[in-house]
Amino acid sequence: MNKNDILKNFALGFIPLFVFIIADELFGTETGLIVAVAVGVVQLVYYIIRYRRLEKFILFDTGLIILLGGISILLHDEIFFKLKPALIELILVALVGVHAFSSKPVLLLMGKRYLGDMKIFPEQEEMMRRLSKVLFFIFLIHTILIVYSAYFWSKEVWAFISGGLFYILFGIILAGQWVYIKFFKNKTPAYQASPGEEWFDLVNEHGKVTGKAPRSAVHGNPKLLHPTVHLHIFNKHGKLYLQKRSKNKDLYPGYWDTAVGGHVSSGEAIEAALIRESLEELGIKPDKAQPLFRYVMSNEWESELVHSFKMVHNGPFKINREEIEIGRFWTIFEIKKMIGQDILTPNFEHEFALLEKIKVV
Repeated sequence: MNKNDILKNFALGFIPLFVFIIADELFGTETGLIVAVAVGVVQLVYYIIRYRRLEKFILFDTGLIILLGGISILLHDEIFFKLKPALIELILVALVGVHAFSSKPVLLLMGKRYLGDMKIFPEQEEMMRRLSKVLFFIFLIHTILIVYSAYFWSKEVWAFISGGLFYILFGIILAGQWVYIKFFKNKTPAYQASPGEEWFDLVNEHGKVTGKAPRSAVHGNPKLLHPTVHLHIFNKHGKLYLQKRSKNKDLYPGYWDTAVGGHVSSGEAIEAALIRESLEELGIKPDKAQPLFRYVMSNEWESELVHSFKMVHNGPFKINREEIEIGRFWTIFEIKKMIGQDILTPNFEHEFALLEKIKVV
């Protein structure tokens, strides 16, 4: 799902509030209140029928409308009428602020009922958080201007600030986003992929997703850093299991390597990739695997952000013959004797040195 899908579905979460604002302007508070509450009730019933549960954010939307509309009807006060847009926007500022400056993605939660099964990736969540920070300060300043104009400026100036200026600011924000994405943001090239080809996320050295590319693009281009998982398996005697890579491998065929190793598919969690690769290569589920370290491995062929794990398992293993020629446990002494003999993959030798450094072997 792209940025526009996220914003569109999130905006649907405020339908009752938008209906109330429009109807209030056109037909008055009483009519606006009735129409908006009706819309909220229809949404609530639809959600209960479709998803078999009560949606608390719809109750929040509708309850907020009833509160503001009810106060308007009871007071019939001009200053409250002028301050009402600021009160509504202040609530929006609070929600945007919570999303921007806390760990709670409240905006995505409010829009979740419209997102369905659409998956939100970390880079999209971060994009929403950055946009929320901008919106927070803009809406906060606009809210302050509404309050100030309600008390000290003419009704015509107040009407422009509380109405037209809001839409102008929103239009400027959207136009700025479009210009930034179109002309300034470093975008991932449009890669050509074969039908059914696997895609990998592209990441920086901290693991932040920056794009995605097919397998054929990342292999042969060391500039495209992508995540992988490695699992080191020890038995109860402290021996380390190694696999001998299939002779069909593109890189280091026939060399001895880490017990389990593989790429992380685009959008896949690191832990999920570890489970999938362990099942595919050795037929085991790494329930008790412990994370060790993360590092960047680069050669003339590719660049990987390697996430390493360890676990204790005595076998037996169900070896995938398409991936692995053979596999067995080795003593640490035997492994040290093979280092530098063109038997082990350079990646494993580098990682074995890291295991020694943290005293795992």
